[in-house]
Amino acid sequence: MSEVSVLATPEPAQAPRPRRGRGSRVLAVLLVATIAVGAYLWVTTVRWQRNAADWQEKAHEHAEEVASLRMQLEGANTELQAARDQLSTATARITDLANEKAQLGDENVASQQYLDYQTQVSAAAATVASALGQCVAGQEELVGYLKEADQYQAADLNRYEQQVNALCADAETANESLQKELRP
Repeated sequence: MSEVSVLATPEPAQAPRPRRGRGSRVLAVLLVATIAVGAYLWVTTVRWQRNAADWQEKAHEHAEEVASLRMQLEGANTELQAARDQLSTATARITDLANEKAQLGDENVASQQYLDYQTQVSAAAATVASALGQCVAGQEELVGYLKEADQYQAADLNRYEQQVNALCADAETANESLQKELRP
């Protein structure tokens, strides 16, 4: 028997396959989660920046409005002081006129005229002082509302501002009437 020698040729070696195990899956999940969190943070930041810009713009608008109202209030206070000075001058003028009239005629008639005139002017002056007081008080209250404007409806603030402006216009009209009364 003959032996046949069979030489076995080795089969080519195969390269080992990389094992895809848990580690690569975990890394993939972490990568996706990191991207999602980053995107969420980016969107949140952009929204926050927009909201901050909107609030800052509103704050600037309210600050300008408050500054304007303060200027108006200062003007009203100046007008009120001027009206008080005019009232003082008018009272002095009334006294002078009454004295002149009393010297020219009957003391009783002159006194009655003086009292009537003083009553009329005093009533007009009281109306002016009261109207100016209401104007100033309304403007002070409006400034208070505007400091906390975010707690009120814009329409309500506008309506109240119009009411205050009407009070101030009434005060100016009353002052003009007083001035006409005081002219000799």
